[in-house]
Amino acid sequence: MIKILLDECLPRKLKYRIEESDTKFFVKTAPDMGWASLSNGKLLTAAEKEFEVFITSDKNLSFQQSVSSSSIYIILLIARTNTYEDLLPLVQKIKKAVKAHKPGTLIEIE
Repeated sequence: MIKILLDECLPRKLKYRIEESDTKFFVKTAPDMGWASLSNGKLLTAAEKEFEVFITSDKNLSFQQSVSSSSIYIILLIARTNTYEDLLPLVQKIKKAVKAHKPGTLIEIE
């Protein structure tokens, strides 16, 4: 099982589409974990203890945090907007990226 955390800036229902894409994916959102109010640094620290992959659309994350020293794999989603409709076409790319996860790496998916 690969444990994935979705940032609170992403639509909650995206988690269901990601889980449906592979039976080995277990997805929670930051609000599901009670982490909605955590800053990015604290959120990543908490996520590293329980998750292997963190998915966000926060383009400033790599400038604010030291990704290479992290033990979590970060997927940055790049879409026209953060709406479910604009992010849904990225699910198959997310699936491929998650399967190839490498700790301390950030990749962008468009």
